Amino acid sequence: MTEAILNNKPWLKNYPKGVPEHIDISAYASLVTLFEDSFQRFAERKAYLYMGQALTFSQLDVQSRHFANYLQTLALEPGARVAIMLPNVMQFPIAMIGAIRAGCVVVNTNPLYTARELEHQLNDSGASVLIILENFAHTFQSLLGKTQVKHVVVTSLGEHLGLKGKIVDFVVRHIKKLVPKWVIPGHASFTQALNIGTMQQPRAVTLTHDSIAFLQYTGGTTGVSKGAVLLHRNILSNLEQVDVWLAPALTRRPIEQLVFLCALPLYHIFALTSCAMVGLREGGMNILVPNPKDIAGFIKLLGQHPEIHIFPGVNTLFNALIHRPDFANVKLPNLLVTIGGGMAVQKQVADRWQTLTGTPIVEGYGLSETSPVACVNTTIVEHYTGTIGLPVSSTEVQILADDGTEVALGSPGEIAIRGPQVMAGYWNKPQDTAAAMTSDGFFKTGDIGFMDQGGYVKIIDRKKDMIVVSGFKVFPTELEEVIAQLPGVLECAVIGVPDEQTGEAVKLFVVKKDPTLTEQQIQAYCKELLTNYKRPKQIVFRTELPKSNVGKILRRELRDVA
Repeated sequence: MTEAILNNKPWLKNYPKGVPEHIDISAYASLVTLFEDSFQRFAERKAYLYMGQALTFSQLDVQSRHFANYLQTLALEPGARVAIMLPNVMQFPIAMIGAIRAGCVVVNTNPLYTARELEHQLNDSGASVLIILENFAHTFQSLLGKTQVKHVVVTSLGEHLGLKGKIVDFVVRHIKKLVPKWVIPGHASFTQALNIGTMQQPRAVTLTHDSIAFLQYTGGTTGVSKGAVLLHRNILSNLEQVDVWLAPALTRRPIEQLVFLCALPLYHIFALTSCAMVGLREGGMNILVPNPKDIAGFIKLLGQHPEIHIFPGVNTLFNALIHRPDFANVKLPNLLVTIGGGMAVQKQVADRWQTLTGTPIVEGYGLSETSPVACVNTTIVEHYTGTIGLPVSSTEVQILADDGTEVALGSPGEIAIRGPQVMAGYWNKPQDTAAAMTSDGFFKTGDIGFMDQGGYVKIIDRKKDMIVVSGFKVFPTELEEVIAQLPGVLECAVIGVPDEQTGEAVKLFVVKKDPTLTEQQIQAYCKELLTNYKRPKQIVFRTELPKSNVGKILRRELRDVA
């Protein structure tokens, strides 16, 4: 490799032995080709484990095919959008793979969305099918007639678990009372959908690298949620990039079958790729965790699975675990790599994690727009590095000044990424797409960082005003627009403030129109219209907000006094 290339791409000189500069995805014509290859090669292996019940690759093959057949009975147009609004249950991978096999586009949807948020995503994507957990069916019921959804499949936490599932559902519905009453005329259960699929012959579907696989919703750096268009080649490329990145660790310690702990929600791009898709590619088993916020239950689960090799997570999850005394008793002797993403990993958390587990946290970086992995530390690092690592194979990173020119190594600027995993654009938003891309094909992330002489990238700030709460992006403009509609609010502004539990939290400043307006009224209003991580943790009443000479509210001045 010439000195000129190394100077232009300094990260290449720090690639582990055997990791190629470029990846090749020509072996797979589409994701379906990859799925079918894995189903054949790993047929008898367990693909998923959920509440103690396993689903083999062979069973996943059959059931996802039946679900694909069901979707094809609905006379959907090619590329129809199928929204999946499920937590980490067995039905998720079955529905996701089935939708792709049917030639549809998967729209991953947060089950905790409020009616307002769900309505926006369903209408923006044009979804005609919705698969939803019964616990949240009442949310969609309030939108009947307001979206393009024509077919609804409702499932439960226990529907796929046989007799044990009936007990689970009884407890959830009648003891814990976690399922509000709902009525959705004409809906099908997940079991009914699969049964319909068993009686149908599949229709051939032609998919290519350029077919759309997912609409992965993100707010980008500002504004309302936008759908990142991820093509089959985007996902295939990222899977190959992760595969070659894992190779050095697997060379050191050969493993017959990788075991992934899937505690992150599968509707989020991090878990979708790092757990579900990589698990399929590698023939691994994913242990599904439906509610990682139950830390006591989560620690008990960890204690039952010493075979875990790969543990993707976010700083807040690692932090919650290491501060529980009972976590010290958990032994993970087979842990190969702990992957930190979604938000910055704090050094004190990483150091304590390594002390307790013997394994460093390997921090990486990605976005919905990059499928997601763009940079990551090598899987054979011996300690926390404080950086997001190196650009992965076939990926270039530039650090740009405000005028779009590349800055020198070590200088801060906006991180821009070019590679085969970068999205095709934002769904039906050509202006936003154009604004996010440079003329030579780099995606501008909105994050500020620098690259050192070795090609390692470090994030030092975020452009504009985006807030990250437990790895989820929160956008002040959206919140301000919602809260400003509350009677009694004259003006409002939202900023992010440091928070020990979630990394950042939302702080709201309000100028009252009605002097009787209370903090409790605002919290109740936000609970109705905003997902929990978007709700303000702090509320401050002021007589006025700082403004520029043209009347723009100056959030930076609020941050200075926060």
